[in-house]
Amino acid sequence: MRMYDIITKKREGEKLSREEIAFFIKGFTSGEIPDYQAAALLMAICIRGMTDEETVALTEEMATSGDTVDLSCLKNTVDKHSTGGVGDKVSLVVAPLVASLGATVAKMSGRGLGHTGGTIDKLESIPGFKTEISSDEFFEIAKKHGVVIVGQSGNLDPADKKLYALRDVTATVPAMPLIASSIMSKKLAAGAHSIVLDVTVGSGSFMPEFDMARELAEKMVKIGKAAGRNIAAVITDMDAPLGVCVGNSLEVGEAVEILKGKGTQDLRQVCVTIGAEMLSLALGEEISVCREKCERALDDGTAYDRFKKMVAAQGGDTSFIDDASKFPRAKNIISVYAESDGFIYHMNTSKIGEISVVAGAGREKKGDKIDFSAGIEVLKKTGDSVKKGDVIARIHTNKTGIDGVLTSEYLSAVELSDKAPQKRPHIWEIVR
Repeated sequence: MRMYDIITKKREGEKLSREEIAFFIKGFTSGEIPDYQAAALLMAICIRGMTDEETVALTEEMATSGDTVDLSCLKNTVDKHSTGGVGDKVSLVVAPLVASLGATVAKMSGRGLGHTGGTIDKLESIPGFKTEISSDEFFEIAKKHGVVIVGQSGNLDPADKKLYALRDVTATVPAMPLIASSIMSKKLAAGAHSIVLDVTVGSGSFMPEFDMARELAEKMVKIGKAAGRNIAAVITDMDAPLGVCVGNSLEVGEAVEILKGKGTQDLRQVCVTIGAEMLSLALGEEISVCREKCERALDDGTAYDRFKKMVAAQGGDTSFIDDASKFPRAKNIISVYAESDGFIYHMNTSKIGEISVVAGAGREKKGDKIDFSAGIEVLKKTGDSVKKGDVIARIHTNKTGIDGVLTSEYLSAVELSDKAPQKRPHIWEIVR
């Protein structure tokens, strides 16, 4: 078998066999197949596409290209993945929420990437919280509390790491089979029997249009089912930041408010919807029953108590969970004022995420240190009416001399109009 022939076959729009896909993944992961041949195949896939059968084969070969996690010793395992967003602290809520109701969430999460925040960075803003623990500790905490969240480690899905790095520099990122296999290969390798995908759509998402988000959701659900997993995808809105806060410790504080039965309606609705799907897949119960259980667990403190147990088990100081005002505050808090009367018609959510990165909440380049106190409070969102001089946001930063830049950038990311925009749903669709 020759890589040249595989490239030619896909260039001509023909279907690749499982054996040919396995040959490519094994050879590229080991270094036997050079980058230039892999890039040629990726471009051919980007232009010609792949069948569902090819995409499933690609995903499964990637998932088994390195280590895999065996969660068979745990009961009712369920995982959750988001395609990314701004102010997305959903995992901080739904993981302890569904664990408090009988599911097990033994989860590996990532760090912030570009304008999107990372669950691990948020958890590490809690003093003492350990996201790197031994395998024995991981399973011990999962068995005792039903929830543990750690950073990605070891040799999990090395094919995806190599392929993504190559796609990033060869203009082959936006190929639907490659996006779906990248996401799902990591989820399959992580071992959970049930998976819920949060597929975001809008200006803060990788998928700006609904049809694209639905296509990705449907493709990933097909992959999951073909691999024998219980799976669903919830398409959620990311045309404005989710909730109020963007930035690590700010988002932890907001997640705690939701866990205490408070907080904004958009964030709570997304958390309850995703939590109910996770619980239903893990326990086999009706969605309506699971939704009621999730609502109750947020209101009566059950989910909050489970979050505190997870934090304590992973070394975190729970006094910061009891009183979020203990988190360090940025020295410079910049108020952004509306320049005219009207309605917020549209928000460039990706740009708002980028502003939070510049303020210190994310990494502008690899190796940058995150300022956990940096971020943004988004006080007015799409559809809200404003008067000239109203505070529409507060930017938290420890940087000096950039107040004017941050303010002007934020104002340029918010479009005002004398007409109210059409209301967008928080939940667009659920694909099962």
